[in-house]
Formats: sequence, C-alpha cells, structure tokens
Amino acid sequence: MKHDFTLLWWPKGFSLTAYSRVFTNDLLTGYTNTLIYVVGGTAISMLLTFFGAYVLSRKGYMLKKPLTMFILFTMYFSGGIVPFYLWIQELGFIDTRWAILVPLALNTYNMIVMRTAFASVPESLIEAAKLDGASDITCLFRIIIPLSKATVAVILLFYAVARWNEWLPAAMFLRSRELFPLQIFLREILLTSSAESMVNTGGDASSMLALSEMIKYATIVVSTLPILVVYPFVQKYFVSGVMVGGVKE
Repeated sequence: MKHDFTLLWWPKGFSLTAYSRVFTNDLLTGYTNTLIYVVGGTAISMLLTFFGAYVLSRKGYMLKKPLTMFILFTMYFSGGIVPFYLWIQELGFIDTRWAILVPLALNTYNMIVMRTAFASVPESLIEAAKLDGASDITCLFRIIIPLSKATVAVILLFYAVARWNEWLPAAMFLRSRELFPLQIFLREILLTSSAESMVNTGGDASSMLALSEMIKYATIVVSTLPILVVYPFVQKYFVSGVMVGGVKE
C-alpha cells in the first residue's frame, strides 16, 4: 500500500474543539475543588510557616535548638503511608476536604528557609517595636513579614504549586467525585479511556482518535495555565528569596 507523505509548512487549520470538550462537568468540579484546596491550603501553610519560623528565629528562646532538631528530624524520617492513613482515619478526615487541607500543611524545608529570612531582620527593630507596646503578632505581621517579602513570595509559590499538583492524598483519602481535585480527573483522562468518552461516536475512527489525543493535550494545557499565569508576577522575587541563607557573612 502506497502512502503519500506531504511536508506541511503551515498548520492546516485552527480548532478549539478539544478545549470545548475538556470543560465537562467533572473538570469544572475539579477546577473548583483545586482552587479551594490551593487557596485554603496555601493560607493554612503560610500561617503555620510564619508562626514556626518566627519562634525559631528569635534569640533567647530556651527551647529553640531542641525544637529545631525535632522539626528537622521529621524532614528525614516518617512513619510511612499506612500509619499516615490510619492517623487520618482516626481524625475522621476520610472523604472530607480536611484530609487535603490539614495533614500536609507544613513543609519543614520551607519553614527553615523562612526562619533564615526572619533571622536576618535586625533584632533592634523588634526590640524598639516592643518598647512601643507591639506584641509578637504585631512584630511578625507589621515588621518581619514586610521586610522578608522576597522569601515570602517564593515560599508562597512553592506551597501553591505543590497544592496545585497534589493528587496522592486525594487518591488515598477521598471517595466522592464531587470532592476530587483537578489532578485526579487529569489522571483519569491521561491514563484511562476517559478522553475517548468525551468524543462523539459519530465520524471515522482516525478523526476520533486524533480528537481524543487533542483532548489529552488540551487538558494538560488547561491544568497548567494558572501556574503559568501566576509565575511571572513572583519571578522577580525568586532568585533573591531562594538564595537567603546561601552566604554566611
């Protein structure tokens, strides 16, 4: 059988059919849930990181060294997946949004980086603010965080991207499809026959197969677009923030 291969210099056409098929009810539900998990989870993570980094960065705290060692221990050793699952089950978080928002809220590495940034703030500023009657919360949110905005922006990006790409906790703890994040639906489309189900049964097999492949690629673009939009706005902080603590003077 003779095949006719033709070299194409320009695309033969432009179509948004794959994108129109991508936005099904399941994908919109996944998008909504992912936004909830990203916004809520990132807010919880940043608050915990702020408080933990502030305590570990202040001088004169008696338990700072043993607490730092205890926190670092958790970065290298864990109980494993089975104890983790049993813990979530005992908390009653199975098939709830709390199973995604709470258990993995704090990242040890991010907190250590934030602690280094907070420790670089002159202690004299904190002492002067406390002499004027400022509390630790006021010092944290009115002085330290504004002076560490580069690191805060980088850690915020780390947490948001991690939340956006997170799929394993949802696969382990969630049972209801109305709670699934976008990544679970993306996994179904890419690894199962879900993309074929979005294609109409009409038409020849080759066009259906091509449309099915385009739906997979369109789903990947749609799922990564928010991160691509947000990243340029925090890119200017990335280099200065991630290098905090890299040089010891």
